[in-house]
Amino acid sequence: MMDAPGTRTVLHDPDGTIEDQLPLDREPQLSLVKAVLAWTDTADLCESDLAQIALQLTGHARIVAADLRRRAAGLPEHSKRRALVDVVLAEADRRLSTPVRGTVACCQNRARLVRALYERLDRLAGVAPQAVTAP
Repeated sequence: MMDAPGTRTVLHDPDGTIEDQLPLDREPQLSLVKAVLAWTDTADLCESDLAQIALQLTGHARIVAADLRRRAAGLPEHSKRRALVDVVLAEADRRLSTPVRGTVACCQNRARLVRALYERLDRLAGVAPQAVTAP
């Protein structure tokens, strides 16, 4: 929903295609991934800061996974590339189902997930996204 002075506009997107038009904010996220993966177990951050970072990475992982899911829908059902995407997405769903914790390990787990999702997405660069529903 977008607010304007005295008015409101409601965006209706039943097919989930509006996300196809929004570019992923990739570079800042990959910079965060790189920084998080460089941490040691004794990163000098409080638990609430670590939880916020983990939430940021979780949200971005969900966005990249949704884009990957849309692109995979454009592949033939029994192709090797689609099978690999399905494996990566199943692992992403499993990891994203665990609760966010304010720990270095949680942040690094989410950072590795974002990196893996982008690696698989890059391999589907020539595949047009399709409208699909989330699992």
